[in-house]
Amino acid sequence: MDYFTKWPKAIPIPDQKASTVAEELVRAWISRYGVPMILHSDQGTNFNSALFTELCKLLGILKTRTTALHPESDGMVERFNRTILNHLLLFVSKNQTDWDTHLPLFLLAYRSADHEVTGFTTAGMLFGRTLRLPCDILFGRPSDTPSSPHEYLNNLEARLESVHAFARERIKLASERMKTRYDSGATGHHFKE
Repeated sequence: MDYFTKWPKAIPIPDQKASTVAEELVRAWISRYGVPMILHSDQGTNFNSALFTELCKLLGILKTRTTALHPESDGMVERFNRTILNHLLLFVSKNQTDWDTHLPLFLLAYRSADHEVTGFTTAGMLFGRTLRLPCDILFGRPSDTPSSPHEYLNNLEARLESVHAFARERIKLASERMKTRYDSGATGHHFKE
């Protein structure tokens, strides 16, 4: 998941071996979005393997990880995983073998919904426009086709600058709210020498 745009990527894989995870990182993320500057993961052995460490080193990726035995330190991903599970529980068959067929449309819906923190869709944050949905085919959608590629790029750049600035403010406010909520339950420690 991209921490700024909140763009999620969920990939069904047959196992969690380091080689499988590394291959999917290249195939499903890097080939589409480029090499990330930072990759934050949990403490899984697949992410901390020599293979994965070497891949990150070769690609110039700063590899960080969550605190051991404290999944809350990656709350955004944990919440997203819970959201996926809650959604899939509604649609999978009783033998739970078809969950992967429901994943792409769940991701489309998630990427098309306004995110509570940024106030924008994750697609809008990443692409500067909304995704065209199946319901748009049925009901239509206003055309905003630019007259030239140059005009499109200028409009896109301006939209993304505006969206990102607004989202940064919302992320900052959400972070301050979370800190206040956390601090309200914290107890003070007084140490003596």
